[in-house]
Amino acid sequence: MAVPGTKDELLVAIEKSFAALNKDLDRVPIEFARTPVLESHVKGSRMTPADLVAYLIGWNQQVLAWHARRAEGLPDELPAPGIKWNELGSLAQRYYSEHASDSWESLRAQLCNAKEQIVSLIQGYSNEELYGQSWYSNYSMGRMISLNTSSPYANARGRIREWLRTL
Repeated sequence: MAVPGTKDELLVAIEKSFAALNKDLDRVPIEFARTPVLESHVKGSRMTPADLVAYLIGWNQQVLAWHARRAEGLPDELPAPGIKWNELGSLAQRYYSEHASDSWESLRAQLCNAKEQIVSLIQGYSNEELYGQSWYSNYSMGRMISLNTSSPYANARGRIREWLRTL
């Protein structure tokens, strides 16, 4: 899928990649939801399908937090409070840990909710606000949202599909 360059393309990319991911998550046998069968976001370690969903929830919530902080006039904390861009593995582990006791059904519902909040956030911006200027470093707001929603959804789907083929 091409990198979105407009508000409409961003919304389509999120909906399309999320729907495809969700369809494959429906195929995950519940007995494997907490089994470490996937390569983790931390080199040399494994994660569960539930950890993967927790990771997506974490990034979606992080995007929402970035926008909430800016709306309140607070300084940016990117990628996350206390985390540098070269420490994303520890951020992934934080997301796994935060959701370690959540059921598969709860994780799925939380991911749907986070995605819907992202869609609502996007709908509140104009195309110019999303793509007409740099928002963080050289990235537009729309690009930063896409890097943390539709792109990871597609990546997660690839991981899940590859593993499902082994069952």
